[in-house]
Amino acid sequence: MTPMITPVLLCGGSGTRLWPLSRKSYPKQFVPLVGEETLFQASAKRLSGRASDLAFAAPLVLTNSDFRFIVTEQLMAIGIDPGAILIEPEGRNTAPAILAAALHAVATDPEAVLLIAPSDHVVPDAEAFRAAVARGLGAVAQGDLVTFGITPDRPETGYGYLELASAPDASGAPVKLKRFVEKPDAARAAEMLAEGSFLWNAGIFLTRARDLLAAFETHAAGLMAPVTAALAEAKPDLGFLRLAPGPWSEAPDISIDYAVMEKAPNLSVVPFTAAWSDLGGWDAVWRESGPDAQGVVTSNGAIAIDCENTLLRSDSDRLEVVGIGLKNVMAVAMNDAVLVADMSRAQDVKLAVEALKKKGAAQATHFPKDHRPWGWFESLVVGNRFQVKRILVHPGAALSLQSHFHRSEHWIVVEGTARVTVDDKVTLVTENQSVYLPLGCVHRMENPGRVPMVLIEVQTGAYVGEDDIVRYEDVYART
Repeated sequence: MTPMITPVLLCGGSGTRLWPLSRKSYPKQFVPLVGEETLFQASAKRLSGRASDLAFAAPLVLTNSDFRFIVTEQLMAIGIDPGAILIEPEGRNTAPAILAAALHAVATDPEAVLLIAPSDHVVPDAEAFRAAVARGLGAVAQGDLVTFGITPDRPETGYGYLELASAPDASGAPVKLKRFVEKPDAARAAEMLAEGSFLWNAGIFLTRARDLLAAFETHAAGLMAPVTAALAEAKPDLGFLRLAPGPWSEAPDISIDYAVMEKAPNLSVVPFTAAWSDLGGWDAVWRESGPDAQGVVTSNGAIAIDCENTLLRSDSDRLEVVGIGLKNVMAVAMNDAVLVADMSRAQDVKLAVEALKKKGAAQATHFPKDHRPWGWFESLVVGNRFQVKRILVHPGAALSLQSHFHRSEHWIVVEGTARVTVDDKVTLVTENQSVYLPLGCVHRMENPGRVPMVLIEVQTGAYVGEDDIVRYEDVYART
């Protein structure tokens, strides 16, 4: 009988090589980089449903506190109900996160089969990937840890490789792993491509939870105690499970490859010959977006004139990007930042983030649109003693009951209807109506309607920072 597979989706990374679109506050997995869906949504759909030879359970998600509501919102948007959502108190790399998932899964099903995958990969042929997963189940039943290797189509230096014990055959059956290979230089990458027994390391694993736990106990025993304690002391929070921060902080910061996979003798590799990308840079986005005959990719807000091998992208409805006579250039524009670089320097975009951090620029980590469990807001204008925001509130959602020490606010509804509480008075404010909130008043904004509500907020006062807030009630249990 085919086992039920539990997808484990890892979505806590920051993806700095896709700056300015991917930032610490809103990383690439939650952005529609290729197509209409986000990478996270596409990953969840790829590992869902039932087929003749596969059945997927609800996904188990590992993320951090800042992204927990984004995860549920994006899953709901594509009709997928999540299973457990484990909240990591801090990033400790992939090994502790995967161990926590395995411990959680085996507690409810000792025979649980896990498919562990990053949530920011592009796999256009979902059926081909599911077929590869099905080919790996036989090795899993024999106690192997199964990983997936991508058949290379170029001498790529940005990926690690898997050396197989023998060359894969046409059936795509699992092959024993000989060793992991670090990212090579160009010459060695070309040699490995020619040899035919090297595959790209996709970082995707299929295994029984109990076999994975046995591998941790043998090869990474130092992780067992802190992660087990973090899960045992975890606290439920509005459907999420918050791992205990004390023991979690004691877990070594280490990847699953270094902690377990490079040491385990029972590792098999399923070759995957269809298209795949981890979108590790803007050159990968250019490649996956289907360049035209001149090698040009443009977004809706961009125009290329006499350009070659160029990516022009605007993710702002306020900016048009126009390139003239460009060759091997990538230009990505947002409301608050623009990246222009040679295509060959795609892996160096992280240097821009480091330079901006040293400068103290908010653009290094902060996304211009700030997502909240009730919707989002963005700053339109910030002055010395004022700020103007656009705020969107989802249907049925509500902000916390709150007050401010240093600012008053004026709300103007431009779409939908708001239910507004000011001290002991509750009123409905519709389009083209406004309400004033004096300094110190206790107030709340709700959307009682069935369509998104949008308003313009004008803040005035000595300080307009986000930390000037006192919460009295909050349906999302934020403190």
